[in-house]
Amino acid sequence: MMTLYGDPYSGNCYKVLLLASLLQRPLTLVRVDVVGGEVKELIKLNPNAKVPILKWQNADGAAETLWESNAILHYLAEDTQWLPGDALTRARMLQWQFFEQYSHEPYIAVARYIQRFLGLPPERQAEHQAKQAGGHKALAVMEQALSQQPYLCGQQPSLADISLYAYTHVADEGGFALQAYPAIQAWLARIGQWPGYRSMASWDQAEKSPRQGMGQTRQ
Repeated sequence: MMTLYGDPYSGNCYKVLLLASLLQRPLTLVRVDVVGGEVKELIKLNPNAKVPILKWQNADGAAETLWESNAILHYLAEDTQWLPGDALTRARMLQWQFFEQYSHEPYIAVARYIQRFLGLPPERQAEHQAKQAGGHKALAVMEQALSQQPYLCGQQPSLADISLYAYTHVADEGGFALQAYPAIQAWLARIGQWPGYRSMASWDQAEKSPRQGMGQTRQ
């Protein structure tokens, strides 16, 4: 059994949970209070002290760990339909995943964190406002692509869609109105109909982990 340390309301953690659900891959979630600073206790698993962290035992019984959300996605998706078979489409998938981490997440995810989790305090309002232009630029890039094809890499979904879905579908929680992006809205609706789809909130009824002094767990 694999264990994921993280918070399902973090887009980077949610994307891993979503893929595991789509693959029907059993996964135990150990919830970590990111805002409360519990992630610092995981430094032995990830020297960068961030979630998500995937932990499992290999065939020899030795513990393995993997961190960085998109790296985890690639590991879980090996030999599945979520990794394109041809080199060009796979490169385009990676192109979108790099876009997500460098041109999308730093704006939309940070604005959402300030607004939803911190309550938009006065000392962060200027920063929140400064994130809006970059976020809308990223959304415009996605809108252009999705107005021409159903998924980011063409006719078939890939990890690119999972990576960018995670924070895009909650962008309104950061002040980004998605009504101006009809192609994105249609794309979000398509993803929500995938067999095996689960929402962020579906992991919310976790119980206290019997194995950890911190966090919560749910399969």
